[in-house]
Amino acid sequence: MTRPLDFSRLRRTSLYSRTSKVSFRGFGVPPRRGMSFARFLDGLPDYLAAKDFRAVVSAIARARRRGAPVLLGIGAHFIKVGLSPLLLQGIRDGVFTAVAMNGAGVIHDVELALAGKTSEDVAAHLPDGSFGMAGETAQFIHGALADGVPAGLGFGASVGKAIASSKVRYRKKSLLGEAHRLGVPVTVHVAVGADIVHMHPEADGATIGEGSLRDFRTFCSLVAGLSGGVYVNVGSAVILPEVFLKAVSVARNLGHPLSRITTVNMDFLRQYRPDVNVVTRPTQGGGKGYHLIGPHEILFPLLMAAIAERRG
Repeated sequence: MTRPLDFSRLRRTSLYSRTSKVSFRGFGVPPRRGMSFARFLDGLPDYLAAKDFRAVVSAIARARRRGAPVLLGIGAHFIKVGLSPLLLQGIRDGVFTAVAMNGAGVIHDVELALAGKTSEDVAAHLPDGSFGMAGETAQFIHGALADGVPAGLGFGASVGKAIASSKVRYRKKSLLGEAHRLGVPVTVHVAVGADIVHMHPEADGATIGEGSLRDFRTFCSLVAGLSGGVYVNVGSAVILPEVFLKAVSVARNLGHPLSRITTVNMDFLRQYRPDVNVVTRPTQGGGKGYHLIGPHEILFPLLMAAIAERRG
């Protein structure tokens, strides 16, 4: 028969001398009516996601104060939930030094510039084959590429220049158009066959591919200068995390160690490629990676407001 252990012989410690990870010093401050945003931020708990949020804000503000770049990669959903005005303000204020996006991001930005609306009802239009068949969207994008790529421009600059120099009604609200006018690079990374404009007769694979490859090489140059800076991936689960990882490899292969970088993934859930290709692998040789999980339409405005407060 097994004899019970004698619990009276346990060696116990003192709560008062024990090291603890949580104390009142890190607790949150209850918000009150009329509280300033700065006080609200200071009142967040100093633990877990709130602590990481503060660290990301500090990293971005510190990078810009030192003249290091802050690169932003966005999925198309970023535009669909109404965040272009905040990003444009961030570009004008010098928070973001360059932007990368996928091909769908271009489609939404162009449709907004042309008509002030975007995002069709896929389920309603797919049964009769009308999904993705808006002629104006495809004609504008492929026309821009047909003009810009032979002239030596990349995908993003071709479309941005076309919007900025056009008479379309909402050109001044276009992310691509305004970034081009302000001289801020926007690179576009396309998966051929993934975007609705690839279904149209104007689509030219050589032009699409050459424009996107030029943008990849531009993005590699931007990443090569990222030491001391920050890369933020918002809402791209596959394309941009893969592109970023390859750009990091190219930069290090050519002698840019990227030993002091901060990487951030912002999305409404945590996914494999952003986790390993943005947050974990690129920072193993030095630096720090963060996940900020939450809806874009809430989390990104909070980030921008916090950065504005931190930068004064």
